[in-house]
Amino acid sequence: MAKLKSLVLMMSSFSTFGIAHAELQESHNDQVLSDQQHIEKLSTITVVASADASQDGLMPDFAGGQVASGGRVGIFGNQKNIDTPFNLTSYTSQYIQERQAKSVGDVLKADPSVRVGRGFGNFQENYYIRGFNLGSDDTAYNGLYSILPRQYIPTELFERVEVLKGASSFLNGAMPGSGGIGGAINLLPKRAGNEPLNRVTVGTDFNGGYISSDVSRRFGEDQQFGVRLNTAYHGGDTAVDDEEASLGLASIGLDYRGDHLRLSGDMGYVNNRLTATRPNITLGTGITTIPSTIESSKNFAQKWTYSNEEDVFGSYRAEYDLTDTLTAYAAYGFRHGEEQNSLAGLTVNNAVNGNATFYRFDNTRVDMVNTGEIGIRGKVETGLIKHNLVLSASTFQLNTRNAYFMDWGNQKNTNIYHPIQYNQPVTINPLFKGNDIDAPKLTTRTRLRSLAIGDNLSAFDNKLIVMLGGRYQTIMQDNYAYDNKGKTGTYDESKFTPALGITYKITPEVSVYANYIESLAKGLSNATGSVTLKPFVAEQKEIGLKYENERLGASISLFDIDKQRGIQQADRFVDAGKYVHRGIELNTYGQISDSLKVLGGMSWIDAKQKNTGEVKYDGKKEVGVPEFQANLGADWKLPVSQDISLNAQLTYTGSTYASLDNRLKVNDWTTLDLGASYKTQFGQTPTTFNFRINNVFDKDYWSSVGLYDNINSAGNTNNGYLVVGQPRTFTFSAAFDF
Repeated sequence: MAKLKSLVLMMSSFSTFGIAHAELQESHNDQVLSDQQHIEKLSTITVVASADASQDGLMPDFAGGQVASGGRVGIFGNQKNIDTPFNLTSYTSQYIQERQAKSVGDVLKADPSVRVGRGFGNFQENYYIRGFNLGSDDTAYNGLYSILPRQYIPTELFERVEVLKGASSFLNGAMPGSGGIGGAINLLPKRAGNEPLNRVTVGTDFNGGYISSDVSRRFGEDQQFGVRLNTAYHGGDTAVDDEEASLGLASIGLDYRGDHLRLSGDMGYVNNRLTATRPNITLGTGITTIPSTIESSKNFAQKWTYSNEEDVFGSYRAEYDLTDTLTAYAAYGFRHGEEQNSLAGLTVNNAVNGNATFYRFDNTRVDMVNTGEIGIRGKVETGLIKHNLVLSASTFQLNTRNAYFMDWGNQKNTNIYHPIQYNQPVTINPLFKGNDIDAPKLTTRTRLRSLAIGDNLSAFDNKLIVMLGGRYQTIMQDNYAYDNKGKTGTYDESKFTPALGITYKITPEVSVYANYIESLAKGLSNATGSVTLKPFVAEQKEIGLKYENERLGASISLFDIDKQRGIQQADRFVDAGKYVHRGIELNTYGQISDSLKVLGGMSWIDAKQKNTGEVKYDGKKEVGVPEFQANLGADWKLPVSQDISLNAQLTYTGSTYASLDNRLKVNDWTTLDLGASYKTQFGQTPTTFNFRINNVFDKDYWSSVGLYDNINSAGNTNNGYLVVGQPRTFTFSAAFDF
C-alpha cells in the first residue's frame, strides 16, 4: 500500500496544480477573448476525446447513451455498427456509471451473448462469449493484450467496454492465453474531454464503501494537451459472510493532438486484496447429481485464505500523418504483476449431504509483459472503389515466474452447507512443491509475432463494404522445470489466418452482412505441460441483419464456430474431436421514446462435442454452455419536474451440464436487478445519486459452470466446477461535479 499512497499523493498534488493552472488559464483567456480575431480563431477549434491517439477519436454515443454507434474493429480502427460485417457492442461510461458497475464483469451482465464465470482454482473473472471462454488476462487495453490486472479489472480504469463477438485473430492477433474463439474484449482508456472535470464519487454496499476521484483538463492555445487523473479506494466486508475485499488504484492518461501528430499515454497502479473469498466447488469423480444450491450469503471458505494482486502497467500510442491519405502508427504496452495467495479449494464428494475435502495450496506468480504494434494506413481510390489499406506488425512477450506448494497429502474434511473451520495447516513437507515460494523462478516464456495486411473497401456510394485480409502468426513458448531443472520443452508454430467480411446496405438504415474469419490459439497442453498439441484454427462462418435509425438499433446473427478438444488416453495426450457451437443472437438498443431506453436481447447456442472417438461423449453438450440465455434492460425517466430515472434488468440463463458425458445437469436461473438515478444540484455543484438492488429476490443459484480441459483422463469423467451466485446487494453512490 506504500506504493499506492505515494502514487495517489503525487497524483493529488499534480491534480491540484492542474486545477490551479486551469484557473489562471481561464482568467487569461477571459482577457484575450476581448480580441475579436482570437475569438474567430477559437471558433474553428474542435477537440474530440481520443482513446487511442487516433484521428477519429471515440465513436459517438447512440441514442440513449448506453452504447456507442460503433467501435474498434481491430487493425481497421473505428467502424460504425451498421457498416461492419461483425457483431460489435460498445458500452459507454454513462452506462457504467448508471449501473454502478465495479468491474468488466458487472458491465457485461447486460450482454445476452456473454456470461461471467470464474477461472479454475482462482478468483479471475472469465467471460463466456458465444459459449467460449475468454480469460480476463486475454482482454485488450487500447488494442494491446494482457497489460491490465490479470484477475480483476476495475471500471475506474476505462471509458468503454467493446465486445466483438466471434473469432478475431486477423483483426486483433492471437491471444496469449489461447482465448478469443468466441469473441474479444477491448477496454478504452479515459481521456480529457472538452470541458474541465472535477468529480468525486462516494458509495457503499452497506457492508463496505468506496471513494473515487476523476479530474481532467485540457491545456494549450488550441487545447491540444489533455490530462486525466483517476484514483479510487474500495474496502470493507462484502455481502458474503466473513468475506473481505479491498482495492486501491491510481491512473493517469495524457494526450496530445496536433495537426499531424497525435500522442497518448497511460500509466496505472492497482492493488487488489481478497480475504476468505468463497472458492469454486469442484465436483468429485464419484458425484452422480448436482448438489443443492447454497444460501447465497453463506461462506464455506477457510478464514485464513487470501489472494493478493499488485500491478503496474502502461500503454503508449503515436500516430503521424505522412500525407493527407497516409498515416503511420505505433504502440507499446507493459505490465509488471505480482500475485500471492493461500487457497483451500473444495472438492465435493457427496452431493446429498455436501461433504467435501480441501487441502492448502499456496502459490506466487510474477508476470512481466511487453507488447507492441507498428503499422501504416492509407486511403486509395481505384475508379469507383475506395480502399482503406492497412499493414500491421505486432509482438508480444510474457515472462512468468512461479512457485507453489500443494499439501495434497493433508486433506481436511468439511461441508459446503456446514463448513468446518481450521487453523491454517502447517506444511513442512508438502507432497507437491516447486521453486521457493518467496523467490519464484522463470517457468514460462510466451512470445507471439504476427504480420497482417488488409483492405476495407467500399463501392456504390458506400452501399457495399468489403473487409478482407490475412495475418501470418507465430506462437512460441519455452517451458522451464521447477527447482532449476532446466528447459522442458519449446513450442514454435506458425499459421496464416485469412478473413473476409461483406456488408451491403439495402437502405441507409438496413444492412445485411456475412463473414468468414478464423481464430488461432496455442494447442491444448496436458496436465503436466509436457505435451502441447499443434495450434488450433477455429473457423467461424456468420451471417446477419442490422437495423438502425436515429432512435433504435437491432441485429440478428447466425454463427457457426468450432474449437479444439484434447484428452489424455493412456499415456498419450491427443486431439479428440471438436466442440462445435452453432447459434442465433438477437440484440436491441436505443430509445423507444424520450423517456424510455432499452438494452437487451437473447441467444440460442447448440454446443456439442463432435468426433471425439468415444460414444459417451459424441453428440453430448459442452460443459457450461446454456442453450438459451436472455437479458432485458430498460430505463424510464419519470414524468416529473425532477430528473429521476428508474432502471431494471432481467437476466435469464438456461440449464447447462457440468460433465462432458452430460450426467450432471445444473438448473436454469433468473435474477432481477432494480435501480434509480436522481440528478440534482447542490448550490453550484451538479450531483447524481444512484441506488441499486442486485438480485432483488435473493435468488440462490449456481451462477456458472467451468471446466479445466487439461484434467481429462481415462479414469475421470471430466466433471467441471461450480460457482455460487452473489446474494442480494444494495448499493448507493453520490457523484459530485465541482
